[in-house]
Amino acid sequence: MAATEREQPIGVFDSGVGGLTVLHECLVSLPHEDFVYLGDTARFPYGERSRDELERFARELAERLLEEGAKLLVVACNAATSAAVPALREELAGRVRVVGVVTPESRLAAQATRSGRVGLLATPATVASGAYERALAEAAPGASLVPVACPELAPLIQAGGEWDERVVDAVESYCAPLRAAEVDAAILGCTHYPLVRPIIQRALGRGVEIVSSGQAIADDVEAALAAAGLENDPARRGTYRFLCSGDPESFRLAGTRFLQLPLGEVRHVEVAPDGMRRAA
Repeated sequence: MAATEREQPIGVFDSGVGGLTVLHECLVSLPHEDFVYLGDTARFPYGERSRDELERFARELAERLLEEGAKLLVVACNAATSAAVPALREELAGRVRVVGVVTPESRLAAQATRSGRVGLLATPATVASGAYERALAEAAPGASLVPVACPELAPLIQAGGEWDERVVDAVESYCAPLRAAEVDAAILGCTHYPLVRPIIQRALGRGVEIVSSGQAIADDVEAALAAAGLENDPARRGTYRFLCSGDPESFRLAGTRFLQLPLGEVRHVEVAPDGMRRAA
């Protein structure tokens, strides 16, 4: 593989800043790689979008990152992964590999559960897709999934500020069905949710193992790069940069909490409501 191809960035996209929790793990695990992250904050949240909308948005964002030179795509959004990753992989076959968040989390949950009862906290779109049921059935055929749609949680987290009683009450309400089902593992099916992991753990109890996607996705990214011969020089220090479709300053301020690293400059890009790019 030519050196110039190995030196291209890894493209990561999400509906907002939640995917920065995934990017954080990738930056830690792959410090020699370059990354470009695109947050579609103008159309956040994705959680109650239709499958057709999510597919259109994902295609648009993927093409935008390919224009930025991406050598690999990471869909760091559970709703977009559930709705669009199979279509993206088919359409982009031969151009770029695509890594999503559902399969790595389901694999970890299969390893974590002892009872075979696994909970899922996710957006309505992700729950409705059935993607986690299919992925868990493949990873652990005897396991059962207890899915809970959490329409309010990602917007509350993205809004920022201190975690107040609204967040605690929402988490307690969403976790109640998982407690009643006596799950012993719970998947955080939205990349925003790791920020409130302590609140979720308290609501579920210490006997429930919480599964999130960050490190597992970083492992999958590393494996995909190796399989394609696209690893960058491990002796170098990588860079990262940011694009967003909404207000760059709002993205930068909110994103710093999620990434746990400085963001620096954030560049605005235009997207259209119907998923087709507008002329700049």
